[in-house]
Amino acid sequence: MNDLAAQLVTRLDKGPVSYVTLNRPQAGNSLSSSTIDALHRTLQDLREAKDIAVIVLAGSGKRIFCAGHDLKEIDEDGGTAEFSKEIAEKCSAMMLAMRDQPQIVIAKVEGVASAAGCQLVAAADLAVAESGARFATPGVNIGLWCLTPMVPLSRNVHPKHAMMMLASGRLFDTAFALDIGLINQVAAPEDLDATVDELAADIASKSTFTLSLGKQAFYRQLQMPISDAYEYAGNVMVRNMAHDDAKEGIRAFVDKRPPNWKGR
Repeated sequence: MNDLAAQLVTRLDKGPVSYVTLNRPQAGNSLSSSTIDALHRTLQDLREAKDIAVIVLAGSGKRIFCAGHDLKEIDEDGGTAEFSKEIAEKCSAMMLAMRDQPQIVIAKVEGVASAAGCQLVAAADLAVAESGARFATPGVNIGLWCLTPMVPLSRNVHPKHAMMMLASGRLFDTAFALDIGLINQVAAPEDLDATVDELAADIASKSTFTLSLGKQAFYRQLQMPISDAYEYAGNVMVRNMAHDDAKEGIRAFVDKRPPNWKGR
């Protein structure tokens, strides 16, 4: 990663957990074209990090997790169709990369997550927010329906809740976000780091092979009719049971000792 990209998105690995941070606090950690590229590249690099089990995605500063796309950049371009298409394709590819990561991705939300920032929360596998965080898909307020944020949002929450956010453009609090299933957990601001670290450490203690296989299977079966999903899950179970980590896990359980994972 070049110097500019390393400044826009930082990465700090602590054992099996990688802390990835959007680093544009002066611009609300907004997703400029360069920031999207930097985050996507970081995710690609982490795919090859076989010792990393969990990615924690955060925004620098405490005021805004991510304000969405960089509207100043879009305004400066003049809103051309070519630039709009490029940004949409880049951002969608990056969001899909989060879904395809072998690691579990946890969004750690401080402050406001709006538009494509809310999309990041919805695209992550898990999300923990501090109690003062707020969430919005406010594009409608400036004449732009939040179209790409709509995709993971509508797959995370009930359609009527998604439509409430998309059509009103309002800011919603953590109680609402937790109630509709956009986030998993709420912590006091002073407890957010410890809460996320504890969750990340718990997940990271599992087999990286099993986490990767399970995450892939989870999202694939969601798109299938239930009979096909059962057939698919059964086939994946055969692969899972044949792996050394499953055999080690069963043996360790019987022997009443911690497992020694081989991983992916």
